[in-house]
Amino acid sequence: MAKPLTKTQLQHWRTFLESSWALHTRLEDELRADTGLSMNDYHVLIALTDAPGRRIRMGELANRLVLSPSRITYQISSMIKRGLVRKEPCPDDGRGYEAVLTDEGLAALRAAAPAHLETVRSSFIDLLDDEELAVIGRVFAKIRKV
Repeated sequence: MAKPLTKTQLQHWRTFLESSWALHTRLEDELRADTGLSMNDYHVLIALTDAPGRRIRMGELANRLVLSPSRITYQISSMIKRGLVRKEPCPDDGRGYEAVLTDEGLAALRAAAPAHLETVRSSFIDLLDDEELAVIGRVFAKIRKV
C-alpha cells in the first residue's frame, strides 16, 4: 500500500493539479477561439516544424507528445482532413509512416503563434521570475524522465 501524503504534500499536489488543469484549459480555449486549432494540433505542428525535413515518424511523434499510438493516429487523421499534415510511408522503412507538415500547416502555425504566445506569457511566463522558471524547468525535466 502506498504511503499516505502529508498534509503539505497533499496541498501541493492539489494545487499543482488544479492550476495545471486551469492553465491547460485556458490555453486550449483561447487557442481554439483565436485559430480553430487544439493544443494537440499546435504541438504536432511545432514538432513537425522542428523536425528535419518537417517530417517525423509516427511513433517518434507519439513519444515526443506523450500520446498513445492510437491517439496520434486519430490526431494526424484529423489534421490530414484539414490539410495541415500529410502521412507518407517512411522512405527508409516501408512498414512505417511519417507525418509531414504541409504548407497549409506551416501557415496555420505561423498565424496562430502570436496570439498563443501572448496567452502563454500572460497566463504563465510573466507571472514568474527567472529563478522560478528555472526551478519549474528542472522539476519538469526530472518528472518527464520517469
